[in-house]
Amino acid sequence: MARTDRPAVSDEAPAPPAQVRDLLPLLRPHRRSLGLAAGLSLVGAAAALAQPALVARVIDAVGAGRSVAAAVGALVVVLVVGAVLGAAQQFVLQRTGEGVVLTTRRTLADRLLRLPVAEYDRRRTGDLMSRVGADTTLLRATVTSGIVEIAGSVVIAVGALVAMALVDVWLLLVTLLAVGLGMAVAISVSRGIRRLSRQAQEAVGAMTAALERALSAVRTIRASGATAREVRAVWDTAGRSYAAGVQVARLQALVSPASSIAVQGAFLAVLGLGGYRVAAGSIGVAELVAFILYLFLLVMPLGRFVHAWTEVQSGLGALARIQEILRLAPEEDDRPERGGPVVVPRTPSAGNATPLLELDDVSFGYPDGTPVLHGISFSVRAGSRVALVGPSGAGKSTVLALIEGFYPLSGGSIRWVGTDVRDLPRAALRARLGYVEQEAPVLAGTIRDNLLLAAPDSSDADLWAVLADVGLTALVQRSPRGLDVPVGDDGVLLSGGERQRLAIARSLLARPELLLLDEPTASLDARNEGLLRDTLAAASADRALLVVAHRLSTVRDSDEIVVLDSGRVVARGTHDDLVETSPLYRELAAAQLLV
Repeated sequence: MARTDRPAVSDEAPAPPAQVRDLLPLLRPHRRSLGLAAGLSLVGAAAALAQPALVARVIDAVGAGRSVAAAVGALVVVLVVGAVLGAAQQFVLQRTGEGVVLTTRRTLADRLLRLPVAEYDRRRTGDLMSRVGADTTLLRATVTSGIVEIAGSVVIAVGALVAMALVDVWLLLVTLLAVGLGMAVAISVSRGIRRLSRQAQEAVGAMTAALERALSAVRTIRASGATAREVRAVWDTAGRSYAAGVQVARLQALVSPASSIAVQGAFLAVLGLGGYRVAAGSIGVAELVAFILYLFLLVMPLGRFVHAWTEVQSGLGALARIQEILRLAPEEDDRPERGGPVVVPRTPSAGNATPLLELDDVSFGYPDGTPVLHGISFSVRAGSRVALVGPSGAGKSTVLALIEGFYPLSGGSIRWVGTDVRDLPRAALRARLGYVEQEAPVLAGTIRDNLLLAAPDSSDADLWAVLADVGLTALVQRSPRGLDVPVGDDGVLLSGGERQRLAIARSLLARPELLLLDEPTASLDARNEGLLRDTLAAASADRALLVVAHRLSTVRDSDEIVVLDSGRVVARGTHDDLVETSPLYRELAAAQLLV
């Protein structure tokens, strides 16, 4: 499509930051696994909290000269059980994290492939791809080292605090003072991680988009001697990604010293005050050892809590970018209900006076204010051939895009057998239309894969027949793989004309009632253009054709030719009529030696 057929990228307000509660819809399908992990965490916490008490029993038994076999045996059992439960919990968490990533990727991919076409015009493909890849990967750490880890850490910390209070309240107060200060600093520092993490992910998206842009046109870039410039452009975006990542790392690096200072300060304070209280006879050596062990049980989960909190902040930065896409309404949902479902009307037979398709005073402009079409009106009858011609930028391709429903109308209406297309099920209407884009995209895979895209139940005989119709039989026959010959990424192993004919064959195979062709002969030589003209003439016997063409030789025998200029219909009629009545058409025809 020409420039007037593409909207400008609009400035968007940044999406609101994600909150912890926004993770719940992603975690809900995995609540059983998370419940199992939480249960294992609770039992593991109980095993960990029992260990200091058992150590104290061993010390008391040694001091009293009693047997330590029972206490040591119980301690070994608790240690083994705790290790086994910890391993099981980690496996469950890792599996759940992978499940969350899988669910999110599937949901995000489904939404990305169903967005309105205008969204693809406004966004870069590489950035959209990074949301499915890099952004969803961050969610894994949020689950495995985040939510459940925080919950488990809280359980152990609370249990340790209760046990420490039972041993000695004064030592507990000193511990809380030292640890509380360190935790406050660590959490305060981590608040900026969410914002910086999102900036880092956006930078990764920009880098992916820059690389995708270069790879998609690598031959043009090489031929233009622009490889070094494109490499520098990718390097620049990679550098911005690096700078944003370093900012995140700087904050995360500040969290660790704050936690370390809190732990060491608490340990030194407990040793000093605890030694004094042992000397004073307020507590025994066993109680002090048990308290120190509980202190380790407290600071270790608190350290994991701070680490998990930073992981959650990073995950929330990525989640905000994911939610930005999930909040967009898919194409199927942007059509209001108008009195319940409507059945697509039956197609009239060829020669019937009822138009198959009508455009009535259609106007269209993009959200940025760019006007494209002004009061377009014409109709297509069943079994007829109608052509749209005019200079580049006249709005011809936009007309086809509006018929397909890729963009909403600014004014007027498009009717299918008398019914406004906005009242019809979009999928059912598109099943009656065949559409061949000007770029004639070919999907990576094989000839068979591309042909079966719109008609997956077609037989091999159907495939060979349609290939013969468009003159591609020789292409398939020269390879021993036949219909399974690969076409390469974006059809790179085919010539431009072969790609165009394959796209036309793909549409013909679906047997549409109206075939929309955008510049079908743009990449064809004179011989294949004549063959395609014969194919279109045969195809119009049982379907209608609406063809956009610059080569007037392709459409000069159409039932009606609609001439567009600057988004307006300036003339209508047959080739002979327009040569006599339309100066613009006569100019176009003369330039192609048709008059």
